[in-house]
Amino acid sequence: MLTSIAALGGLLFGYDTAVISGAEQSLQIYLIDSLGLGTFAHGLTVSSALIGCIIGGLISGVLSDRIGRRNSLLLAAVFFFISAVLSAYPEFIFFTKDEQTFGLFLAFNFYRIIGGIGVGLASGLGPLYISETSPANMRGKLGTLNNLAIIFGMSLVYFVNWRIAAGQEVSWINDIGWRYMFASEAIPAILFFGLLFLLPETPRLLIMKNKDEEAFRILEKVNGSKEKANEIFQEVKATLKEKKSTHLFAYGKLVIIVGILLPVFQQFVGINVILYYAPRIFADMGYDVSGAMFQTVIIGIVNFIFVFIALLLVDKVGRRILMLVGSVGMAVGMFGVAFMSSAEQMGIGGLVFILIFVAFYNLSFGPLMWVLASELFPTRIRGQVMAITVSVNWFSNLLISSTFPSMLEFNSSLTYSFYGVFCLLAILFVWKLVTETKGKTLEEIESYWETKKNVKEDTAKGA
Repeated sequence: MLTSIAALGGLLFGYDTAVISGAEQSLQIYLIDSLGLGTFAHGLTVSSALIGCIIGGLISGVLSDRIGRRNSLLLAAVFFFISAVLSAYPEFIFFTKDEQTFGLFLAFNFYRIIGGIGVGLASGLGPLYISETSPANMRGKLGTLNNLAIIFGMSLVYFVNWRIAAGQEVSWINDIGWRYMFASEAIPAILFFGLLFLLPETPRLLIMKNKDEEAFRILEKVNGSKEKANEIFQEVKATLKEKKSTHLFAYGKLVIIVGILLPVFQQFVGINVILYYAPRIFADMGYDVSGAMFQTVIIGIVNFIFVFIALLLVDKVGRRILMLVGSVGMAVGMFGVAFMSSAEQMGIGGLVFILIFVAFYNLSFGPLMWVLASELFPTRIRGQVMAITVSVNWFSNLLISSTFPSMLEFNSSLTYSFYGVFCLLAILFVWKLVTETKGKTLEEIESYWETKKNVKEDTAKGA
């Protein structure tokens, strides 16, 4: 129950980031072309929410440590609701409908940034909440459930966008339809806000704040027995007592490097180019508006199926193997798209390679980056490093998605090949730097980083 409620933040994360895919062509007509703005402004409008995601990521560590994981998620829900309503009607109070001005352009992007702050908070704190609450033997599965919710949110909004557009004139979509797409997010935002009041704070944060009795009660409920709860409680207490420093590099630099590179590779393989611009890509293949949006529903279904497969496998075969296999599959898919683009045959073949890429991404980096990010970092610095990871994730997302229209205009084949190269580099990164965390408690993972740091220090002294 705790995981399902926390994972609603993931659903809103997916909903908010993907809702733009159905509206971006209408926004181009309404806000970009009408004001004589170019491709850069269009790319910025599509990805402006990511600026908020970076802000949300940066403040998530401080907020989660000071006001708690749950209360920070409540704040995220408020941001989701405000953004949904005002993005749907950016003319509210200050502007007049159908009188486009540069001020309206800025206002719309500001409202999208507010939603992005909610995404930035939820994207890090949802997995963090689940990780700090879950038993070690099912932490990977429950963590992956959060990503399943993200994919479900994306699939849901693809379906909602398609149903809004289905059977409608293009002129209606460009005038009213895109507003319904944004407004629909208010419903899950209200649901998320209400259900969050059922969640307690995470036991590890309660122990850090010396609220031992409350923490023990939660551990007992989650783990099913006083004996297991006491074992984990004592392990957490001993770890916190042994390592009191909250300095960012208290466990060495390698853990920070891994925390930065995980989100860089998750974004630089090009997934959000597919998610944000899918209707445009399919329109270029020859589909009409409704048909292009229906193809995004197919992507959503593939997303969901392969994240579900990852959920079933993550605690059985481990994180590293899935990440390695997924990286190889992503490379095949993205280079296939590049080849079809260079041959100017972006029809069924292009769709097949896109689906291959999406499938292997959701078997690996899609869900498992968030699982690893929520469990790799030691308790005392987890909020800080998670904030860095989330911020880097969204900055990388912003960089990739905002430059895509210009890169595609320059050379589509080279653009897709660029993402393919990062799929190959991801294999090397996982092989060399990512440790297996399957079945380990968070305290055992913390001991791994302490050992790595001590070995490095001893080697340095010996030299």
